[in-house]
Amino acid sequence: MATLDQKSPNVLLQSLCCRITGKSEAEVAHQFQYAVRVIGSNYAPTIERDEFLVSEKIKKELLKQRREADAALFSELHRKLQTQSVLKHRWSVLYLLLSLSEDPRKPSGRVGNYGALFAQALPRDAHSTPFYCTRPQSLALGYGERSAGLSASVGTSGISSLGVYTLNGPTATPQSLLSGQPPQSAAAQPLGARLAWALPVSCSSSSALAPLATRPLLGPPVPSSRVVRPRKDGEVSEAALVRDILYVFQGIDGKFIKMSAQDNCYKIDSKVVLCKSLRDTCSRLAELGWLHNKVRKYTDARSLDRAFGLVGQSFCAALHQELKEYYRLLSVLHSQLQVEDEHGVMVCTESSLTLRRLLVWMYDPKIRLKTLAALVDFCQGRKGGELASAVHSYGKTGDPQMRALVQHILSLVSNPILNFLYRWIYDGELEDTYHEFFVASDPNVKTDRLWHDKYSLRKSMIPTFITMEQASKVLLIGKSINFLHQVCQDRTPLGKITPASNSADTPRDTAELLSDLEGAFQEKIDAAYFDTSKYLLDVLNRNYLLLEHLQAMRRYLLLGQGDFIRHLMDLLKPELVRPATTLYQHNLTGILETAVRATNAQYDNAEILKRLDVRLLEVSPGDTGWDVFSLDYHVDGPIATVFTRECMGHYLRVFNFLWRAKRMEYTLTDIWKGQMCNAKLLKTMPELSGVLHQCHILASEMVHFIHQMQYYITFEVLECSWDELWNRVQQAQDLDHIIAAHDLFLDSVISRCLLDNSSRNLLNQLRAIFDQIIEFQSAQDSLYRSALEELTLRLQFGEKKQQKETEGQWGVTAEQEAEEKKRIQEFQETIPKMRSQLRILTHFYQNIVQQFLVLLMTSTDESLRFLSFRLDFNEHYKAREPRLRASLGTNRGRRQSNI
Repeated sequence: MATLDQKSPNVLLQSLCCRITGKSEAEVAHQFQYAVRVIGSNYAPTIERDEFLVSEKIKKELLKQRREADAALFSELHRKLQTQSVLKHRWSVLYLLLSLSEDPRKPSGRVGNYGALFAQALPRDAHSTPFYCTRPQSLALGYGERSAGLSASVGTSGISSLGVYTLNGPTATPQSLLSGQPPQSAAAQPLGARLAWALPVSCSSSSALAPLATRPLLGPPVPSSRVVRPRKDGEVSEAALVRDILYVFQGIDGKFIKMSAQDNCYKIDSKVVLCKSLRDTCSRLAELGWLHNKVRKYTDARSLDRAFGLVGQSFCAALHQELKEYYRLLSVLHSQLQVEDEHGVMVCTESSLTLRRLLVWMYDPKIRLKTLAALVDFCQGRKGGELASAVHSYGKTGDPQMRALVQHILSLVSNPILNFLYRWIYDGELEDTYHEFFVASDPNVKTDRLWHDKYSLRKSMIPTFITMEQASKVLLIGKSINFLHQVCQDRTPLGKITPASNSADTPRDTAELLSDLEGAFQEKIDAAYFDTSKYLLDVLNRNYLLLEHLQAMRRYLLLGQGDFIRHLMDLLKPELVRPATTLYQHNLTGILETAVRATNAQYDNAEILKRLDVRLLEVSPGDTGWDVFSLDYHVDGPIATVFTRECMGHYLRVFNFLWRAKRMEYTLTDIWKGQMCNAKLLKTMPELSGVLHQCHILASEMVHFIHQMQYYITFEVLECSWDELWNRVQQAQDLDHIIAAHDLFLDSVISRCLLDNSSRNLLNQLRAIFDQIIEFQSAQDSLYRSALEELTLRLQFGEKKQQKETEGQWGVTAEQEAEEKKRIQEFQETIPKMRSQLRILTHFYQNIVQQFLVLLMTSTDESLRFLSFRLDFNEHYKAREPRLRASLGTNRGRRQSNI
């Protein structure tokens, strides 16, 4: 037996006739001849070949017959059929089913077939859509779960896209091809008998073709009319109100329903005679026109406003899309009304448009328009990321349909923002003409301040679905790319730094990202952040020696290179003791180079050493070289981003403080050496023993104080802070982390070295102590100078006397001896003055130290309070100062309570 593909068309057509009529091949000869004439004829009815329209017509017929379950089943089967690729001409199959379902007993003199009527009633392009293109798959034909109890599937891209509810249209009545009535009811006949009854007994080739018809597919026909309430005299008909309402839906005044500017709503003319129920129903329906006008007014005002930006235009496009779907629904309603008018269908029939049916069908569009109108009100005056935040806030609702609507609008609105974002993090480009993006750029900022001042965050433009942490990373990524290109002059292709990801080219891509903000979106930002930041740090450390410069600051400006600092002081002492006005920078620079070559500093990188220089501060009257001398470190290029002018100013302040403290240590060393060297020489002058003992005691107090302060500054402040800084720098993930760690280090050093505003009193007391040390050095030098001069004169007198005695002469005369005694007596008379001067100096020094200890004890810094314990380890000052005893007792009680 030949396969199906090998059979001729005639054989197939004859088999189809046999299958439909249920007869043998000999009995269907007449029907076969008629089928051949139909296929071979030139008849071509004007039919819109739209699968969607035909399927909707079938569902409409089923609903007219009260067969909602069958309509739902057909909708589901049709949906499954669309997913299959077996049939290429699904429209032909659906049209055949529709034609077979027509009842041949209903006469129709105007329309030749059902499909032509349906194509006329439901055009593909809605007449009420003046400036939008349509999408057949999202056409909304009706609403209605509340009237019939069935569920509707609402799409996210349109006002509504229900699957089972359609508008009731007129029932077409094709002209019957038979001259008589069928012998029995169509329902009782078998399928073949009904088809045979439907075909004409004799047909000529010139006769008009009528579609084959059987009984309705899924049930008996329903009555086409109902009882009509008689109208009062002058009362407006419901059909006229329906026509007016359809105009109002589009924001157009009707004959009876017009816009009231005073009340800002649509109202029925008070002169119109209308019952209260219809008037209330019309008022409820007219609200859609008011909502439509609000949305339309917003879009018309903003669509041509370029300053509204890309985000705003996307928002308007989303509103346009919603209005387009709304217009598609209205076009179907208008077409339905037009078909009823053309075919003379009574407005009171079951298939006609009524106010109550419009109220049910327009329930969902009304809710959606209310949401859009509220969204429009909330978004007034907003643009860019702020507008996206406003839309996003409306998506937090429990209604899944409204949430889907807002999510769809948000995907359109957020698409420009995400495109801005991807272009920024992958290319470093910022083309934000209308200031919509949350990253701002200042074109007036120069390159040297690019990292700190050129780019910033507009916090008001950060969408609420992007966290502050994500926004900060986005800012940092693009800033790093621009820093590499403009400051570091790095020409590495961006594709080698971080692989570019696909941008959000379509709203669908945007919607997918928005649905996974903590997943794919976060991964893209993290990947770009880590790759770009790591590459930038590698460039700074490899090409610009960032870490080595940081260590150089510690060694030179913070006096970490001990041998270099000590040797430099020794070389500079002859210059620095001179008045500041007599110093020359080139002389000091030469001494600096000598100190570098003579110490371990010579082994540092040449790039480091060439930046080290001498700086003279502003000179005040009476200043010496010690007061104006300072080391300097030149920074430029990319490393100036970390070592800014403010940072170098902090380094200069800290260096001056440390230099002065180091000078005190150097001075006390000289004092101690002077005491040790002169102790044996002055043993022959017993009258000086008390004064020298007093000098030793005061020097010991000062040495203890300076040693404790040096220990505190060097170890507790500098070393601990430096260790924390180095650990943070090693763990830093980006340049901002390094800058923040460095700033924190400097702030810690300045505050703990008493250089901040809150420690001004402590610093003044400490400087007063330093001044007392310098004054003590001057007093002791004066004492030793006088004592040594006296000792020299005494030795010379003794040697002269001994020399004369050796020569056999008298050693001295009475006059010479009297003169010697007088001189000695004058020297001895100066000793009380020296002792008094030392006593006064000691008193001032101890008072200043006591005040300094009191300030330390009341400090909020625990390390400073511990310093006060070490400075007064033997409670010498506690016994002299009552306030100090009270402070010590208070702190002991505080520590015990903490324990």
